[in-house]
Amino acid sequence: MTRIKSACQMPSATWSIRCLYLFLFFACSAVTGCKNNATYPGPLPPDQAVQSLSIVPGLKIELFAAEPHVADPVAMEFDEDGNCYVVLMSDYPEQPEPGKERGQIRVLRDTDGDGRIDTSIVFADKLSEGTSILPWKGGLLVTAAPEILYMKDTTGDFVADTHEVLFSGFFRDNPEAQITNLRFGADNWIYANNRGQEGNITFKDNPAAPPLSVKGADFRFRLDRHLFEPETGPGQFGQALDDDGNRFVTENSIHIQQTLIPWRYTHRHPYLPTVRSIRNISDHDPIMHQQSATPYWRAERTKRRNAEFQASKLARVEYERDHFTGASGGTYYNGDGLPAPFYGNVFTGEVAGNLVHRDVLTRPADSIFFTARRAPGEEKREFIFSTDTWFRPVNFCSAPDGYLYLLDFYRQHIETPSAIPDDLKAGMDFYNGSDKGRIYRIMPAGSRYKKPSFQLSKMSGDSLVPLFAHPNQWYALQAHRLLVERQDKSVIPAIKKMFRQAGDARARLHALYVLEALDALDISIVQQALTDSSANVQAHGLVLAEHYPACAPVMIALIKKGSAQVVLQAVLSLGQFNNQSVRDAFVQALSRYGYHKPVQMAVLSAEAGSTSYMLETLLANNISDTTKFANTFVQDLSYCIGARNDQAQVNHFLTLLTHPPLPLNNRLAVAITGFMNGIEKSTNASPALIKSIKDLRTGLHNITNQTVAELNKIFTTIH
Repeated sequence: MTRIKSACQMPSATWSIRCLYLFLFFACSAVTGCKNNATYPGPLPPDQAVQSLSIVPGLKIELFAAEPHVADPVAMEFDEDGNCYVVLMSDYPEQPEPGKERGQIRVLRDTDGDGRIDTSIVFADKLSEGTSILPWKGGLLVTAAPEILYMKDTTGDFVADTHEVLFSGFFRDNPEAQITNLRFGADNWIYANNRGQEGNITFKDNPAAPPLSVKGADFRFRLDRHLFEPETGPGQFGQALDDDGNRFVTENSIHIQQTLIPWRYTHRHPYLPTVRSIRNISDHDPIMHQQSATPYWRAERTKRRNAEFQASKLARVEYERDHFTGASGGTYYNGDGLPAPFYGNVFTGEVAGNLVHRDVLTRPADSIFFTARRAPGEEKREFIFSTDTWFRPVNFCSAPDGYLYLLDFYRQHIETPSAIPDDLKAGMDFYNGSDKGRIYRIMPAGSRYKKPSFQLSKMSGDSLVPLFAHPNQWYALQAHRLLVERQDKSVIPAIKKMFRQAGDARARLHALYVLEALDALDISIVQQALTDSSANVQAHGLVLAEHYPACAPVMIALIKKGSAQVVLQAVLSLGQFNNQSVRDAFVQALSRYGYHKPVQMAVLSAEAGSTSYMLETLLANNISDTTKFANTFVQDLSYCIGARNDQAQVNHFLTLLTHPPLPLNNRLAVAITGFMNGIEKSTNASPALIKSIKDLRTGLHNITNQTVAELNKIFTTIH
């Protein structure tokens, strides 16, 4: 009853509505769980729902918050003083009518320190399509399609009294696929998923910038530099940044993907045959181990669809269960509250399977890709599972107490209504449960919760710097962000000392990028980063070295001895320059890791690596059957030359086709094929030239030196 009284005393204009809401909640609980019909089971009260969850041995789950303090939670963050904010998305799955929005951001309060929320305050209400938040300068950044907002409480009552539109123009016609997942990166950029949706983005703080198309991309921005740009993706609901800055994104049926090459590199010129740079890194997709019952509507819909496939004689099967279809909220855990083996794991909710999946990430030194594997003991089970079909784990939060928090949307149904046949949909209430929601805390079994006490906002800059090495990286990121926000340059000596002396590579990385944000970098610091003992610090040093051409010899040296991760970044960063030494370095990189498609793409993304002079450099380095130069690289390089259709380069390319090593290993054929493909896609090739190339291809059975002669004839007469 104490909890009920606190809720009714919330300082909100909706006092009477909440008390009515509480009455309905308890009335429903008294009549066997509020079933909306006999086909689908009803909900469990919070204390019973937590008992329905099964977690791996050694850990336990505690209830942190429930209705009436939360309903439909989708994102949660703690600010620098430990205040907990949660986004409620009660309008899902349909868009609300203007003026009738029910979305909220609430501040959750544990006033007696027992680890369970007893009071909540409405920070912002009537929020449309709110999906994620990020603390910034004492307020919150909020994704709320079609905008990214900045909200702040300036009076100390935890109610936002400023509402500012920072970015606008994002897609907003599907709540499952729009701007979301704000994450602050160690590189000072803030990342968001956009699901590749179309949009022309404008930025209030940079009104002179033309609208930015984000079609096919995710999004990133820097408020301290007034910068914004597309980012590689796309991701849906779930984005994880690890301690080294690697990005992993979630998609409905692909629960973990690694983004490989940032957008700014893959779009340096428009001639790449493909710019897709994302990879499914799971070694166990698409299987999940579901313990809950299959909902009637899904079983029936799957039966019908499979019957249609068979009637159409399609070799296609749809599965009603045990396959990822509702993966959500992939989150990187880097806290210190769980046992060490859980550090660095990625946790993903599966709202259709009523479970939480765990991935352990590994990456050998000679690989660019991570591999996401099941943890030992979880080969035949999931990290958390429930038989309660209302359990909808949508997101997670790595917290200042070191534990992992799990957000449970707690709805009877989660599915796009338009994807369900009308007769099945008629028996479903998609808003059944919109008055409910649970947040759980995951802890070691046998441990007792102790509320942390801190107030980072009151700490001096010099006091924040040591937090870069805190075992719970939540503190490191908060300290990092606060120092970027404050722009207090008096702290620079302490940060330089941290960069020189810290034994923890994570701390050195934070120091490096805070120096960058404070305009305190110089070539000596960047060179030190390039020779750091950590491959990750080296890789980030390469990014920063792009502004210091004098670092090029060290960058080239890293191509000869660096790990695959370092070599990939070295190629990308050297691609900012264009000279023969860069092309020679690219050959060196291909000789070591040319079998990795991203390394090939990195070379081709550079002006120096995508011209006929790059092919000449390859030929001068004795292409043969024994090298690792992949035929796909030769074909894609030739495509770039054709798509660019620069007359001088085309003429140069045609002379190279007679080079003796080229016919080996079928490379003459792949070079000409790639070149013709590029010409046909070229935006500056004449219709007559494209027709001649297509006519040549039509009658072509074998590519020989005669083909080279015919190409020369075409370009002599038409180009």
